[in-house]
Amino acid sequence: MERGRTNRSRPRLYRSRPAIIRGMKNTILILFILFAGSTAFSQSAKEVAKAKTDIVAVMDAQAAAWNHGDVDAFMLGYWNSSELVFVSGDGVTRGWQPTLDRYKKNYNSREKMGTLKFSDLEIDVLSKTSAVVLGSWSLARANDNPHGKFTLIFKKFGDGWKIVHDHTS
Repeated sequence: MERGRTNRSRPRLYRSRPAIIRGMKNTILILFILFAGSTAFSQSAKEVAKAKTDIVAVMDAQAAAWNHGDVDAFMLGYWNSSELVFVSGDGVTRGWQPTLDRYKKNYNSREKMGTLKFSDLEIDVLSKTSAVVLGSWSLARANDNPHGKFTLIFKKFGDGWKIVHDHTS
């Protein structure tokens, strides 16, 4: 600053510059925080593709177990928790063990189990630990061919992707 000139005697443009610079710095900082936060929670296309592949692998293993008559192995695709939810028709079954018991009661022979096929899968990976799957199921049996739709909510745990909510019609 020149000798004898005070801040007030400087032209207005020069007096306001520090406030503008402070505002720009704050704006840049806020934008950086927002960008860093959004990229921390976003997933790359590779991560999404891997999640989808892993979820399809769970469902393929379930179909294979079912088609071998192994309901216990089929249930490995479900979260082994009392908080598991299975909805079918007008009934709601809560818990892994009651869901297993329901399957064993309703499909107590190979004839009733038939051959399971999943199709028309639409997998929406919501985050690094959650996904929703919409699809179709069908059973090929000697006397009938029941079929329907399902919505599955998958959650990723330490031991992989598991179904935590199954709504089948």
